[in-house]
Amino acid sequence: MNSLFDPRYLTRNILIGMALGATIGTALNMAGATPEAPGFIAGELFQLLGDVFVRSLQVLVVPLVLLSLIVGTASLDDVRKLGRIGVKTLVFYIGTTAAAITIAMLLAVVFRAGSGFELNLESSFSAKESPGLRSVLTNIFPKNPFAAMAEGNMLQVIVFAILIGISMCLAGAPGQRVLAIAKDLNEVVMKLVVVLMLAAPFGVFALVGKTFAIQGFGTIAALGQYFGLVLGALLLHAFITYGIILKVFSGLSPVRFFKQMRRVQLFAFSTASSNATLPLNLENAEHNLGVKRSIGSFTIPLGATINMDGTAIMQGVATVFISTALGVELGVQGYLMVILTATLASVGTAGVPGVGLVMLAMVFNQVGLPLEAIGVILGVDRLLDMVRTAVNVTGDAVVSTIVAKSEGEFSQAIFDAEEPQWEERT
Repeated sequence: MNSLFDPRYLTRNILIGMALGATIGTALNMAGATPEAPGFIAGELFQLLGDVFVRSLQVLVVPLVLLSLIVGTASLDDVRKLGRIGVKTLVFYIGTTAAAITIAMLLAVVFRAGSGFELNLESSFSAKESPGLRSVLTNIFPKNPFAAMAEGNMLQVIVFAILIGISMCLAGAPGQRVLAIAKDLNEVVMKLVVVLMLAAPFGVFALVGKTFAIQGFGTIAALGQYFGLVLGALLLHAFITYGIILKVFSGLSPVRFFKQMRRVQLFAFSTASSNATLPLNLENAEHNLGVKRSIGSFTIPLGATINMDGTAIMQGVATVFISTALGVELGVQGYLMVILTATLASVGTAGVPGVGLVMLAMVFNQVGLPLEAIGVILGVDRLLDMVRTAVNVTGDAVVSTIVAKSEGEFSQAIFDAEEPQWEERT
């Protein structure tokens, strides 16, 4: 019984929670649970447990990002180093997103996604208005940092934290005194992350149980080709593309990396929330991957905000799937436009609610596809969203590891350690 609350068995306990949740959820779905009538267990009990767990993690996101970025930025000896790290990080994030959507579209074209599918456009879908470029650039900078924190506008929080960190770095002795306080506060928040992880198996059980109870496997059967292609592209990008990039640019072992990431990937899959996974990803990067806090505290929060590889893959397959089903020929120019639009949109719409659907609506508008078609693929989106989140957080960690290695802010001993280091902090 003690092992149930022992952090050394967290991976095993999360897997057990996922398996039990999937089993019970499937049984509830077979018994008649639906999105319209989920029943008491799926609609109330699972919903309550899942919401409480996710909220308990999300409440940490703003203070964790704020403190981590302030500490990381203020700890840099040279402010110019921050610019170098920022450029490297953005280049890798944009590059991996472009690679992700390219792979997705190639797979969709090769396997002729959408051929033979009867498209029903009666499904209603109301697209959120896509933000303009000027609005996107303006909204990156906060006019009220406290409002940005209250609203969870992470791009604005990141900019504010970096500015405070730079100011502390330039302020000399007063900045160092404030930095010492920020470090202590950051340690307290990190400790709370570890404590909350003890409840992870129960939260995972409720979240997975609710998803399988409401979604079931009927929607997958109806859109099996689309589901299979998106899933295949996600797995290919997560393990092959990231593995190659990690090996080429850092020389590190992809096998060791994925072993050290399994906890974060499982958690991201079960919660389908990059923000909820952010605290664990930060902790894991420092204490399992060997990424120094000065790097991870900048790259991982930024990645959770703008790195949308999983969503880009969905867009690539969805665009080819819908265009083929409608008999619309996009051509090479259309495919290149989709790649460019989706890559830029992954950064530009980062702070917009419902970002995945906003981005897909922008892509559809760009190539002239009807927005009503988005409603057709929404049925399986929740299950795919779980995998997309795992891919996104993996990409954040890969880029963070590469940047840390290139800057000499990396511990090979921690990366090679057999036992997860963060668990020893409890």
